[in-house]
Amino acid sequence: MDLPETFVLNNGRKVPAVGLGTFQGEEGNSLVKNAVKLALALGYRHIDGAHAYGNEREIGEAIKESGIPRQEIFVTSKLAQTWHEPADVERALDDSLKSLQLDYVDLYLMHFPHAYKAGENNKTIRHPSGNGKPVIDYSLSRRYPETWQAMEKLVASGKAHSIGLSNFNILKTKRVLEVAKIIPAVIQVEIHPYLPQHELHQFATQHGILVMAHQPLGGRPVPIVRGHPDEPFPTQDQKIIDIASKCDMTPAQVCLSWAVQRGIAVVPKSVSEAHMKQNLQLKRLPDDLFLVVDRLSLERGPIRFLDPSRHIGFDIFDEEKDQPVDNSAPWDIC
Repeated sequence: MDLPETFVLNNGRKVPAVGLGTFQGEEGNSLVKNAVKLALALGYRHIDGAHAYGNEREIGEAIKESGIPRQEIFVTSKLAQTWHEPADVERALDDSLKSLQLDYVDLYLMHFPHAYKAGENNKTIRHPSGNGKPVIDYSLSRRYPETWQAMEKLVASGKAHSIGLSNFNILKTKRVLEVAKIIPAVIQVEIHPYLPQHELHQFATQHGILVMAHQPLGGRPVPIVRGHPDEPFPTQDQKIIDIASKCDMTPAQVCLSWAVQRGIAVVPKSVSEAHMKQNLQLKRLPDDLFLVVDRLSLERGPIRFLDPSRHIGFDIFDEEKDQPVDNSAPWDIC
């Protein structure tokens, strides 16, 4: 039995099982337009973007120049952290739509649960000490259910066909579900063999929420939010390399196939034509080898490559307390 090419969301809409991630981090956005055009030419039909990536104009140009009908492309954008005030949410999406040259996005995600203080034109206000860290809006960081309620209105307006969450844990997702009139269609989180997120996946599935994996091969976020910077990626794990050899696959294909086999959509990023092609060519792993990948994190402990806690002063992934609890960061105390 082949792996699915699409997944059906809880509102009946379909999303491709494999999409293209467009976050470039330290590499900059100069390659994004050509990467998206190439991906679309190769058969990709999901482009995963975000306002915070700073490259939606390039994505929009690539989509327009591809000649592919709009309705055939699934486009994701994300609400940035300086736009969480409910009155700002629709304006944030309008800003993304203008850059993308689109009338709607297929999926709009709340990029993170926490919020930054917004300055002029919703720019991030930086800490007065000059340490470069954002000033946190602590009240708004706890009011993300209200931000969600504002996002629900985007569906009625037709500007977002589906809405969802990104970088949320179970605790915070439960709080959204308590007030939600629209159940999130998607929760996009870091998932790879070193961070399988089994509990979150089970919880989401029970509530009809599709899990989507960013950094499905491991990843290198920008240094300020990078956790475990010296740890190797799962694609370098000897067991995954051995499975790849047995199955005539690349280590990346093993990681992606494992995720899709679990019912998880993936959005690996790449600017390489060879890697883009390989990432679309997935196949089902034999049950015994699937279990080897599935249990890798038990042997070494979970490894989260995206960890903003040092940057913001609290742990958004804490399942015991809904962070932030305090109203200040360690660097606020003189």
